[in-house]
Amino acid sequence: MKLTVNGDEREVETADHESLLTVLRERLGLPGSKNACEQGECGSCSVLLDGALVCACLVLGAAAAGREVRTVESLADGDRLHPVQRAFVDMGAVQCGFCTPGLIVSTYALLKENPEPSDQEVREALSGNICRCTGYGKILEAVQRASAGMYGR
Repeated sequence: MKLTVNGDEREVETADHESLLTVLRERLGLPGSKNACEQGECGSCSVLLDGALVCACLVLGAAAAGREVRTVESLADGDRLHPVQRAFVDMGAVQCGFCTPGLIVSTYALLKENPEPSDQEVREALSGNICRCTGYGKILEAVQRASAGMYGR
């Protein structure tokens, strides 16, 4: 099948039962999206599919044929981190790092739709992402810093 991943048209073979997460990680060598719960409960595999936030573990790989997928790898510009990525680092919102790619993609999606979210809107937008290392305080601070960094406030 053909699909566009991070701006590049790619062709990949996939089995009927394989998830988009498997296609990204194992077939295309993009390890950013993490494989944790495989049930869409934790958000570690969050990606954008045609601009919509999805859990890649819940999408069949074949369903991405002809569509555009953006992973956490697409956000940085070479060695220059995206403002969301930079905010997570600067605010200490990265601990073990397992949930971080999903949180970053979810934050990116939120800020594209809502450049100035309230704390409640941030909490709601990230409610599908589970972090087992933190109390979420630093993550919430990182989202607010990213908002300011992306939109010059």
